[in-house]
Amino acid sequence: ASGTWTATGSLATARVGHTATLLPNGKVLVAGGADRNFNPLASAELYDPASGTWTATGRLATRRYDHTATLLPNGKVLVAAGFNLSGWLASAELYDPATGTWTATDRLATARSNHTATLLPNGKVLVTGGTNSCFCALASAELYDPAAGSWTATGSLATARYYHTATLLPDGKVLVAGGYGGDGAYLASAELYDPASGTWAATDRLATARSNHTATLLPNGKVLVAGGHDGNVYLASAELYDPATGTWTATGSLAAARLSHTATLLPNDKVLVAGGAKGNRYLASAELYDSASGTWTRTSSLATARGDHTATLLPGGEVLAAGGYNFASGALSSAELYMSNGGGGIPCSDLLSFEARCKSTGGGHKLQARVTLTDTSHSGEQVTITVDGNPTPVTINGDRAQLSINNPAPGEHTIELTDPAGCFPPSTPSCD
Repeated sequence: ASGTWTATGSLATARVGHTATLLPNGKVLVAGGADRNFNPLASAELYDPASGTWTATGRLATRRYDHTATLLPNGKVLVAAGFNLSGWLASAELYDPATGTWTATDRLATARSNHTATLLPNGKVLVTGGTNSCFCALASAELYDPAAGSWTATGSLATARYYHTATLLPDGKVLVAGGYGGDGAYLASAELYDPASGTWAATDRLATARSNHTATLLPNGKVLVAGGHDGNVYLASAELYDPATGTWTATGSLAAARLSHTATLLPNDKVLVAGGAKGNRYLASAELYDSASGTWTRTSSLATARGDHTATLLPGGEVLAAGGYNFASGALSSAELYMSNGGGGIPCSDLLSFEARCKSTGGGHKLQARVTLTDTSHSGEQVTITVDGNPTPVTINGDRAQLSINNPAPGEHTIELTDPAGCFPPSTPSCD
């Protein structure tokens, strides 16, 4: 398998609709949510990766779920809006890890839940969309300024939406994509927010309308949108947004259609999609997206099927999946850790050698690259060999994987083992 899940300490309180935030000290703050009876929670817990355990921390002043939580540059965490039994919330609170306590801050102008919150390069937090007591989608957006401790209005979305995604792009703009517009309207539209002007501009539409999907910024600057629901079917399709061209293109589809899953960028640059729901069942399956090949491969499944959980990348490279919901248990207290085995799934210690050469044949030349493993335990799995920037997945047969290219262009070629990465230096054989 390309990675494994292991159990870790369980939350003291089962919860769904909560938030999870990695703190500067390496701990994870889980706040709010709803319990097994869908009662809103005020409790908060801290996960310590060193011990694998949870401890209670200060309680929120206001019970809430379907809120947002954003780590601010000053190390505090801003929790904003959400819902409880009294209705939709406009209140916001700040958590101070130094004291383990919450303090009230300025209220939003518009109560909302199922919105997004994005930390901008200038240190402000952009909240967009959501829904409230109108049972409709909201177009309004607000900015929180930590220095002033206050919210101000900014430009409104062209299309009201919730269950959408918001992704900070490398150029400092924010891409909002898809979502639900109310009255049965699943959205394909996307918009770009420019913090310099405080305005939104339309960009290319998704090929497929979707809500409850994920959006992940890749190391190459593109945004991967995966899964969701289009109003008729659960989606396996995925699309890539290129900020340089402002367009979407199709990429490989998930093996399993799903919504309300999580997507996490791993240190090896792959994207881990885990859990979610499809129809009347919750999923334990997980998949890895390789941006080099544009394909998904299955990885180890969660021990517990779950959706609407949180997934947090820890400083050690593990992913912490916490809480969530399934039909068998309701809200969940269990938590699991995913470890991707360093590289793309095969540790460097399992590799014996990597060789590349250009061999003369009767009619010209042949480029050959071979990976030799220490044993046959990975037979049937794949490595990726990249020749002059072009990646090729190669299946391991027994204790080796080999790639051959007939009649390559004359001259020097750069051949690398890129998955798992970092195990061997590139080779530069010459075909002359």
